[in-house]
Amino acid sequence: MKRVLIVKVTSLGDIVQALPVVADIKRAFPGVQVDWAADEAFAEVVHWSENVDRVLCAPLRRFKKARRWADFKSIWASIAELRAYRYDFILDIQGVYKSAIIAFLARSSRRIGYLAPDLGERGAAFAYTGRFGPRPKCNAWHGMRISAGEALGYEIEGPAVFNLRLPEPASLPFESNGAPVAAFFHATSKDDKKWPVGHWVAIGRELAQRGFRVVLPWGSEGERLEAEQIASQLPGATVLPKMSVTEIAQMIDACSLVVGTDTGFVHLAHALQKRTVMIFVATPPSHYGIESPYRSISIGDGQSVPPISAALEAIDYVHTEAHDVTVQHGSTDV
Repeated sequence: MKRVLIVKVTSLGDIVQALPVVADIKRAFPGVQVDWAADEAFAEVVHWSENVDRVLCAPLRRFKKARRWADFKSIWASIAELRAYRYDFILDIQGVYKSAIIAFLARSSRRIGYLAPDLGERGAAFAYTGRFGPRPKCNAWHGMRISAGEALGYEIEGPAVFNLRLPEPASLPFESNGAPVAAFFHATSKDDKKWPVGHWVAIGRELAQRGFRVVLPWGSEGERLEAEQIASQLPGATVLPKMSVTEIAQMIDACSLVVGTDTGFVHLAHALQKRTVMIFVATPPSHYGIESPYRSISIGDGQSVPPISAALEAIDYVHTEAHDVTVQHGSTDV
């Protein structure tokens, strides 16, 4: 085996959690080149992986929104780059039309995708010459590792390996003054995934009493207003400026603790080996959660609002000095 293409186009959290598939393939087939096809909006995240050899990207999401000629030309040019090499295998671990089209356009006689019940869009099946087995009975992230291993004929070994290396930041958007910093990712893509503002304030006050400084990132105007509402009730809290994906990642890497809802940046915090608490309100943690002993934990049942006490217990679990362990950015649990 000389060359494999992974197709995982979106979104941030899903791409982050899929990166260990590359480490698995490289362990099983020393010397293999593994390329990755992603939407341009998330390509920088794949570039941070020390395991990915070539990142292929196109502005698919932006073209869908704006239909600009420049974006169309970029997509057209990316097809030539996609077809520059012939692949021994193409693994589409997304399972939607756009990922299937990428798999179909790339040069390979072995294009593997999900079975019909596991596809995000049933029509994506046209692109595949082979199928993964039935979706494993485990969380989505470990399931991707198992499916890839079954397709290529190797066994999964050990915890997930991310091997992320961020560019050095020119500066950070906060001054810690020697205090530990906790980042609150309060914003969500859907309102039903939100944790109440009062709950954020309560855990923020407790962390402030423990000597933490709380920082609040945001992406939209509504999220900024909510961040300001939380910060106005917390001593020493800082609402951060608008930041790029890379700048947010660098900010996360400088924090001692990350608490947030089921969002891509909280998955990234987990992959960066930060002490992380992920709060689930409307989605099942058993399928999408994070977990690593004394470092990352998911709370909630996906059907109700987790209480403040559960979040504080989780913070104690991941940030208790008695269980402090030295970790590298190389490996982590699911």
